[in-house]
Amino acid sequence: MSAAVPVILFLAFIVFLLLAASVRVLREYQRAVLFTLGRYTGIKGPGLFLLLPVVQQMVRVDLRLVVLDVPSQDVISRDNVSVKVNAVLYFRVIDADKAVIHAQNYLQATSQLAQTTLRSVLGKHTLDEMLAERDRLNSAIQEILDVQTEAWGVKVANVEIKQVDITENMVRAIARQAEAERIRRAKVINAEGEQQAAQKLVEAAQILTVNPKAMQLRYLATLSEIASERSSTIVFPFPIDLAEALRTATEAPR
Repeated sequence: MSAAVPVILFLAFIVFLLLAASVRVLREYQRAVLFTLGRYTGIKGPGLFLLLPVVQQMVRVDLRLVVLDVPSQDVISRDNVSVKVNAVLYFRVIDADKAVIHAQNYLQATSQLAQTTLRSVLGKHTLDEMLAERDRLNSAIQEILDVQTEAWGVKVANVEIKQVDITENMVRAIARQAEAERIRRAKVINAEGEQQAAQKLVEAAQILTVNPKAMQLRYLATLSEIASERSSTIVFPFPIDLAEALRTATEAPR
């Protein structure tokens, strides 16, 4: 009887070790991909579950949002401008089994895919579009990545282009272009103002032509304005109707 006690204690210790090795606890944001004798048999977690030692193995997967910094990429735009562009990628695992089975390292795979997609998409646009239409480019890159990473169980939530770096020569060229654009707009506004003023003068002339008395009133108002300026010289406008009468009289046959 006394010889059997150590054996029982040893067996109890072995059972305790097996139970301790079988107990697994996962947090709310974690999942365990189970393999039984090498074959995929399901997903466990979160919480407490038992894992058969030796027979079963698990791979722990984190479901939280991952923020990935995409390294700076050399991009040649559609208008042949060389720029350096970096971005930040937000994604998370939505299917833990696909992330483990279909991708050896889904983090590295997503990073490499983001770099190539960034160069491919931005290379189809001009520099002005990169600088002014970032929201549209972000959406285009995000849609492409989301389609590609779906097979890995990864959901790309958002892509943000952080910075577009250009050379000093290009910065000066853009400044000159902006200055030329401001000058062009000023000239257009000035021309439009002159056009509107000329149109109003034509309308006023038509009104004065229809009513000769209005012409006389305008004549008197002009004299009043000249007199109010306290000038030593006053110029009296020659009436147009009188000039027309004299021209008609001189051209009449004798």
